[in-house]
Formats: sequence, C-alpha cells, structure tokens
Amino acid sequence: MAISPVYALRETGQNLWRNFLLSMATIITIAVSLWLFGGFFLFNYAVDNATARWEGGIEFVVWMNPDATEEQNAGVLDAINNSPAIREYQFVDQAAAFEEFKEIFADTPELIEVVSPEVMPPSYRIVPVDPDADVVEEMASQFDDRPGVRTVVSANDTIRDIQSLADEVGRVFLVGSLVLLAAATLLILTNIVSAIRNRGREIEIMKVVGATNWFIRIPFMLEGIVQAVFGAIVAWGGLWIIDRRVIGRFSQPDSLELMAGFRVDSSELVFTGGLVLVIALIVSVVGSSVAVTRYLDA
Repeated sequence: MAISPVYALRETGQNLWRNFLLSMATIITIAVSLWLFGGFFLFNYAVDNATARWEGGIEFVVWMNPDATEEQNAGVLDAINNSPAIREYQFVDQAAAFEEFKEIFADTPELIEVVSPEVMPPSYRIVPVDPDADVVEEMASQFDDRPGVRTVVSANDTIRDIQSLADEVGRVFLVGSLVLLAAATLLILTNIVSAIRNRGREIEIMKVVGATNWFIRIPFMLEGIVQAVFGAIVAWGGLWIIDRRVIGRFSQPDSLELMAGFRVDSSELVFTGGLVLVIALIVSVVGSSVAVTRYLDA
C-alpha cells in the first residue's frame, strides 16, 4: 500500500497536536541540548582563532606605531637581534596586519571599508629562549619605553589559563549536551509511544485492511523528525546569539589586544549549524525507530 505525502503530513500533524505539551517539551529539550553542543564547538573555534598568533612558542608581541620611523624600527630590531634571550622572531608588516584584520572582521565589512593598511600597527612576534613567565615579563618590559613602540602584549600564563578554562567550560557544555540529548531521545520515544497507544484501534483497523508496517510507521517517524528539525532551528537562533552577542564582543576593536581574534568564522558557524542539524536527525531517527519497532510491531 503506497503512502501519500499529504496523508503522512496530516497524520504527523495530528499526532503532534494530540500530544502538544509533550511535543513542546521535546522540542525545547532538543533545542537546549543542541545549543550546548553547538556552543561547545563555537567556543573551541573562537579560542583556537584567538590563540593562533601565539602558536610556535610566541610569548610576547611588540606592537609598533603605524608612523614609526625607520630609525625607531631599526632600534627595536637591533635590540631583538642583540638579545641572547630571544631565540627567534617574526615581523608582521602593515600589509600582513591588515590581512589579519580583514580575517578577524570578515563578518563586519563596513569596518574594513574605513580601515587601510597605513593605519595598521606592524609588530614583532618574539619567541624567547626561556618561556618562564617572569623571564618573559622582564624581557617584554625592556621594549615598553622604546621610541616607536605602541604597546607590548605578553601571553605569560594568561593564554594558557584561557585555554585551560576553555577546555573546562567545553567539557561542561559537552557533558550537559550529551545528557540532554539522551533525555531528548527518550522524550521522542515517549511521545511516539503515547501517539501509538492513543491510536491503537485505528492501527489495528489499518493492519486488518492490509496496511504495511511502513505505511503505519512513517507518520510516527516523521513526528520525531519534525520535532528534531524545530529543535535545531531554535538552537540555530541560540548559536547566532552566542556568536554575535557573546563571542563577538571579544573581537571588537576596543577589546583586549590579548584576545583579539576571539571570533568564529562564517564557515565555522555554518559547519556547526549543519552538525547540529545532523545530530538532531540522528536523535530523532534513533528515538522514533526504537518506538515504532518495539511498540508498533508488537
């Protein structure tokens, strides 16, 4: 017996309406669990992007004034080259700094339009021989008052503390989301079982007249999928708020230089949204499949 899409959607809508409160509880649980799961990924992306400049052992950055003279730049460069405590360094000129700026504010094109490479501060990213925090702090202080130096930003233990804190927060997000996803799966199962029991007589009649198992199953399975999709949509809104209202505040031009780059790229946000939808569909398929297999075919 072939199933009509109109029939499947009508039956799914009726099942959802008959168990409206339970359906809403299921959607909210799915949304919150997916929001936590997606937030775990977004914060990890943001921390990775913020700490990218400190990779390779870089412990502090000497930012020069955009209008620093050649003599001032040469003085800083001589101090770096003549210091036995400095293992290596990387010079980032204004053009490269502007490219980094465009990456950080890729989602804010109006800001990029009013900035030019000429106003970007070049910098020296320095890797010391000894990464001890006290040694690094002393070395960084030697560049503070040099002519042409705008500011010196030192990672010290701060960047490691940020990464450690992010790992701890991420674990809480991940564990919380997994627990709620398990609860959402059980809610979907409960919702579908309730719908099956409410329509027990109709199901028996359909079997008598020759309806196949899949003809009866599909509307109930669609019920779980619809709940998951609505939950994913709500979670997307929550992830957008995290990206714009929470993470976005750290990458504003007036934020701490140490955390510049704490952001989520558009591609990372889209990937996380897609992953959230896939997880939602998996949860719905698992919950609804167990329900219809165990209770409908009995």
